[in-house]
Amino acid sequence: MITIWDENVELKIDDRFQVIRSAREAVAFLMKSWPDTKSASYATARKACLDAAKGIVPSAQARAAFEAAAKEAGILRQR
Repeated sequence: MITIWDENVELKIDDRFQVIRSAREAVAFLMKSWPDTKSASYATARKACLDAAKGIVPSAQARAAFEAAAKEAGILRQR
């Protein structure tokens, strides 16, 4: 199940930007590009996004967990 988030999560890593639009995109980013895979917020976001991609939890819950983890990791783009 692919569910596009109502609002994108924008990340800033060094001098580049990344836009995450869904739980599936978030899972890919978490698995391949996440800066700190040992934090509790990473684990929470990873589980929430995996579960949302499977349709187990609401997409909005996964987005909130992903955004919180990105903020804690210092990669959430501030507007």
